[in-house]
Amino acid sequence: MPTRQPRRRSLPLLLAAFLVFALAALPATPARAAGTLTPLGAGHQPVRTLDHRVEVSIDNGFSRTEVHQTFFNPNDEDLEALFHLPLPNSASLSEMSLLLGEREIHGEVLPADEAEALYEEEKSRGHDSGLGSKNDYQSFEFRVYPVPAGGEATVRFVYYQPLLLDAGIGRYVYPLEEGGTDEMAASFWRLDETVQGSLTIDVDLQSAWPIADVRVPGFEAAAQVTETGQDRYRILLDRPQASLDTDFVVYYRLAQDLPGRVELLTHRPDPSKPGTFMMLLTPALDLAPITHGSDYVFVLDVSGSMAGKIATLARGVTRALGELDDEDRFRVVVFSDRARELTRGWRAATPDNVEAVLRDLERLRADGSTNLYDGLDLGLRKLDADRATSVVLVTDAVTNTGVVEPKAFYELMKENDVRVFGFLLGNSGNWPLMQLLAETSGGFYAQVSNQDDLLGQILLAEEKITYETLHDAELHVDGVDAYDVTGGAPTKIYRGQQLVLFGRYDGAGEARVRLDAALTGEDRTYATRFDFPAQSDDHPELERLWALARIEEIEKLQRSGLLDPAEGDSAVEDLGVAYQIVTDQTSMVVMSDAAFDEHGVERRNRERSALEHAARSRHAAQPVTNRRVDAADPMFGGRTAPAAGSGGRGAGAFGPLEALLLLLLGGGLAWLGRRAA
Repeated sequence: MPTRQPRRRSLPLLLAAFLVFALAALPATPARAAGTLTPLGAGHQPVRTLDHRVEVSIDNGFSRTEVHQTFFNPNDEDLEALFHLPLPNSASLSEMSLLLGEREIHGEVLPADEAEALYEEEKSRGHDSGLGSKNDYQSFEFRVYPVPAGGEATVRFVYYQPLLLDAGIGRYVYPLEEGGTDEMAASFWRLDETVQGSLTIDVDLQSAWPIADVRVPGFEAAAQVTETGQDRYRILLDRPQASLDTDFVVYYRLAQDLPGRVELLTHRPDPSKPGTFMMLLTPALDLAPITHGSDYVFVLDVSGSMAGKIATLARGVTRALGELDDEDRFRVVVFSDRARELTRGWRAATPDNVEAVLRDLERLRADGSTNLYDGLDLGLRKLDADRATSVVLVTDAVTNTGVVEPKAFYELMKENDVRVFGFLLGNSGNWPLMQLLAETSGGFYAQVSNQDDLLGQILLAEEKITYETLHDAELHVDGVDAYDVTGGAPTKIYRGQQLVLFGRYDGAGEARVRLDAALTGEDRTYATRFDFPAQSDDHPELERLWALARIEEIEKLQRSGLLDPAEGDSAVEDLGVAYQIVTDQTSMVVMSDAAFDEHGVERRNRERSALEHAARSRHAAQPVTNRRVDAADPMFGGRTAPAAGSGGRGAGAFGPLEALLLLLLGGGLAWLGRRAA
């Protein structure tokens, strides 16, 4: 009997179709801008944006983003105004200051109600002040008073976020396009979305491992990419009179065939006190392609925001299902106010079945609100315990009809042995809910920007869906007293996935790190030993990143119903104040030094920011440091898998799969190019 060849085309094509649909399903009207300052109150001319300057540093597994935006008030009276920016995932807002005339004032993080009370008091007294807060998962918001009549005001803020590699590829997004999920707000504010001067984004990218390529999709002609040193690049975008409605995305690809590795960053300036660490694990796992038949459920959001995109969806599904193997089965579920199944049970991907789905899709009309729970609930019925099942979910996850409590979604996922692979549309998509669905099921999700490199997103997804995974993964750190460790329970590990742990530690010396997992019924163990330093002052920003990771874990427990809400809120508030980061329970109030003294506010953020600035200055004057700690005792044998889509071919070559994807994606990529022009 002939040996059946591994399936290599079905899921990539299906994901291609769905991502083309996903990008097409974002608003067809001109994108609304974020990064604008809007007057609070009626009857005012829009505040004008004079300049928008962004400085980004990417190094050692995390990024630092500093934004300066200068506004002009054309009105004949002082104004209070609101500035907002879509919230980047896992971003730690750590600094905010206002430059009003010749004077700059800085911010401190306090419990949210205290910060707002101080802001209102200072505003009522006519004093310069500001308030930085977090609008749930959607945005950072900054209130500023006063923006002087006929005068200028500059808002400056800084945030950190971890950046992980996926199959050797890193991705950074500066979000500017509004997510499109709050139409009432959009119609209320009067916005001036164009920068009268320049939009400048200046990225310093450095890596301890060789960088093979850098991409800025949509801005290839406008952005200058310059190699400034060994494995160090500068990406500069300088656009006069630009509109603040387009995300800025940077991809960087490391060289192929790099070693699997463990990297460690620490901060412990006082050896008598606990230290903080960030550990990056990049496995080199020999995971085989899946060759047996599988079941796939496609759950599609066809609510009102998808109007005009059903034809695109129909064409994409038709092409994708036509490429499924005979042993695969599929179901298609659509939802808006309620869910219904188009396939009426499992179907083999025969021409007749594909044609039937096409006819049903062509009859659909996008309308109504978003009942995500109903869609998932229907999609998770009729499962076959003898077959592996994956759910491909395309939505913005802004559920507003039916069951909306995250706890209910968590319980639904725990009842079923499936993996959710989600594609989240837009910057205001409900990423905490999508994260909950993916992590609870052992799947993954990708947030899709209009500026994303679609082919790259598809190939990264292919690596995970069409290859075996490690199951029941548990990570152990022994030998040093490591505690409050985040990210140590990944459950499943996919091909090309990088793991990150943040934690605290006492003591010093040799640590033993062990990863236990199962693969096709066989237990696997990966282990190494290395030293934790007794003293280190290289990375003070790790303390904020650790605190944010702890906060996100607390919030996931709250959403899952595993932690009392009041207890969780109290813990989040304590961490936000102690480590000076803005959360749902804390805000950053900006006042003069005299006002802070008058109100008896401790200047924790001033001290913490000074340490971080000093460390940045030291790093800027030094070569890039390799943080690998397991070279003497490698945790993962062999080399990492080639980058997604490399297939072992020479640079610039495309195999049949990639060529077919490019043909399929041609319309979508051209559409993106028009939007970025």
